[in-house]
Amino acid sequence: MRVLGVDPGLTRCGIAVVDGGVGRSVRAVEVDVLRTPADAELATRLLTVADAVDEWLDRHQPDVVAVERVFSQYNVRTAMGTAQAGGVVALAAARRNLPVTFHTPSEVKAAVTGSGRADKAQVTTMVTRLLDLPEKPRPADAADALALAICHLWRMPMRSRLAEAETKAAALARRHKARLAQARSAAAKGMR
Repeated sequence: MRVLGVDPGLTRCGIAVVDGGVGRSVRAVEVDVLRTPADAELATRLLTVADAVDEWLDRHQPDVVAVERVFSQYNVRTAMGTAQAGGVVALAAARRNLPVTFHTPSEVKAAVTGSGRADKAQVTTMVTRLLDLPEKPRPADAADALALAICHLWRMPMRSRLAEAETKAAALARRHKARLAQARSAAAKGMR
């Protein structure tokens, strides 16, 4: 499976493609950081991100897109820009009928380091090791994009099995409720 991982942002937007193989094997295909000037108009910055993401989607043909979910930030302006950039990425993927999954920062950190509280240096170190990279990806946005793709590759099989189990459990619950209703109805008719 090929995953496009995106750490959204307006000033710096990490973007990476990672291939996943059997088990937990992962391989970096490409990584970069898209940049837009802070003094440019918001619409122009979003267009720059959208155009770059479109180009990556066309060039790499991923199976799925993994985007970091804006979880909580104290700086509302930064959170808004991050969310807007993430929305542009999701839109570009949706136009190609690609599934998009949003992962929280703590989920990504836990997937690659084992701790949802890992700092950026720990994430960068583990991404470098897991992908057997010759050097650490810089800046941290690049490492974060790689980590998102790895997280998706490792977590989605579990999420898929869980969703399947939930679907089966819901069907069983519906059948059980129907049987109970039939039994109540039969008991009520028998009392008459």
